[in-house]
Amino acid sequence: MQRILVIDDEPFVLDALTRVLASTDVTVIGAPTADAGLAAIRESPVDLVIIDVILPGMDGVAAIKIIRRDYPGVRIIAMSGGGNFGINAYMPDAISTTAYLAACRAAGADGTLAKPFETADLRSMIEHVQAA
Repeated sequence: MQRILVIDDEPFVLDALTRVLASTDVTVIGAPTADAGLAAIRESPVDLVIIDVILPGMDGVAAIKIIRRDYPGVRIIAMSGGGNFGINAYMPDAISTTAYLAACRAAGADGTLAKPFETADLRSMIEHVQAA
């Protein structure tokens, strides 16, 4: 049975991804922070980590570096919406989603997704990183 760890601090996103990915041959574990996700991996190995970049405490880039170092066989997909600034809170000097995802690739992510994304895009990325 495949084990997938999803790390995202947005409860709605975490719940939605857990429901979309769960099946009879996939176990999905959810974690709201990088630290909780790393603790989950230490408790029970996983095959794939899907991690948000912007997290409270340790960010996704730092967590990817740790996962890549300590669990080199684990596949990693990073995702980011770049902070999702609303129209009234637009910050032109903010780091872009593209820059966040590039940092994740440099840290060792096998694939990246920009939020929001479709379920089909997620499934396609999972297939892509598992085939690599």
